[in-house]
Amino acid sequence: MNRTQRQVIVSTRLGKIAEVARNHPGEALTTLSHHIDVELLYEAWRRTRKNGAVGIDGQTAAEYKQDLYENLKALCDRFHQGTYRAPAVRRVHIPKGKGKTRPIGIPTLEDKILQRAVAMVLDAVYEQDFEDCSYGFRPERSAHDALTQVRDSLMSMKGGYVIDMDISAFFDSLSHAKLREFLDHRVRDGVIRRMIDKWLKAGISEDGKLRFPEEGTPQGGVVSPILANVFLHHVLDKWFVDDVQPRMCGRTTLTRFADDAIIICEREDDLQRIMQVLSKRFARFSLKLHPDKTKVIAFQRPPYRKPQEGDEPDDRPDTFNFLGFTHFWARSRRGYWVVKQKTMSSRLSRGIVSIGEWCRNHRHRPITEQHRMLKRKLRGHYNYYGIIGNSRSIADYYHQVKRLWQKWLNRRAQGRHMPWDKFNLLLRRYPLPLPRIMHEAQT
Repeated sequence: MNRTQRQVIVSTRLGKIAEVARNHPGEALTTLSHHIDVELLYEAWRRTRKNGAVGIDGQTAAEYKQDLYENLKALCDRFHQGTYRAPAVRRVHIPKGKGKTRPIGIPTLEDKILQRAVAMVLDAVYEQDFEDCSYGFRPERSAHDALTQVRDSLMSMKGGYVIDMDISAFFDSLSHAKLREFLDHRVRDGVIRRMIDKWLKAGISEDGKLRFPEEGTPQGGVVSPILANVFLHHVLDKWFVDDVQPRMCGRTTLTRFADDAIIICEREDDLQRIMQVLSKRFARFSLKLHPDKTKVIAFQRPPYRKPQEGDEPDDRPDTFNFLGFTHFWARSRRGYWVVKQKTMSSRLSRGIVSIGEWCRNHRHRPITEQHRMLKRKLRGHYNYYGIIGNSRSIADYYHQVKRLWQKWLNRRAQGRHMPWDKFNLLLRRYPLPLPRIMHEAQT
């Protein structure tokens, strides 16, 4: 069976699961695990990143691929027989900015494959239930869709009152008991539910020590995003759509991407009513809003008048950050007030520092290798931050990359210096991608 045929079979199978879930809203599905066979595991393998960090067993994708079919068949048998044992997750910490780090869980390769397969089945079920306000880790949805939703809401309301929510340590404090209750509403297949329990109970290996947390799901696990979406669908999304919005006097919107969420209210009294119950709502499910990072912003459109000489800086509306972008009011080319989005200063600074460290550590590598990697980093930056209105920030990033590359090439061993005149000649042969707007949905 070739790759195309296998993909058609898997797509048809997942489509049937989605159809059953769509035709039986609110009903628990009890027979799902039989859809996870070798073909679906192969597709899960295809979607799994092959060059990622290895888990506690040290197995690489190249090693697993040597006997791929037999490995997948054995994995499938252990999954259905209930003999698969979820290995501990290796935890590492990645820089988060301001000297802080974010813990990331790294499962073994085989665990990633099985988690991916189960997540594909769960996605097919829950895509029929999730609200439109949810954007994180869902098919055909992205962070840019969420950013567009926020901007469009503010523009249509001509400004509003923003609740910028920050859930304290969400992935570490997610209640296993509450998650099981939420899963009971839609998924009661015994094999899949036992597998999810094994992942929730799998230990965390960190600095040579093994511990077994009683709550939370490790960030980095392939199945974690769908479990987080299920949890917050019941805690926040469905509650907001069914209970909050009908009781408001003005327009309100919720935009959520994973555990990052923004509520926009047209009226201040609606905002006050939501704030009175929001913390209590999260507390019911053992979650807590961060008291310092959760903010309320009066994001009102400025008046249609020219700035006066005596205006104080505080007369300008506040800004807020969401998904790596700072949102603020600015004049359009025609002179109208519009909501614009630019790269957060902390994200831009962090990215520049990261580029500097990379150039320093790799300055003795071949120029072709450095050029290839810097092109990849620049294109990745443009792919995310290249939106209308953010040209200045991505141009600044581009120029900083050039400056840092020249700086560290110029600091190589004696006789291999790279002054600017020589570097400009190098750029003709190895040009870096120019800043480019990749998302033009805004107007």
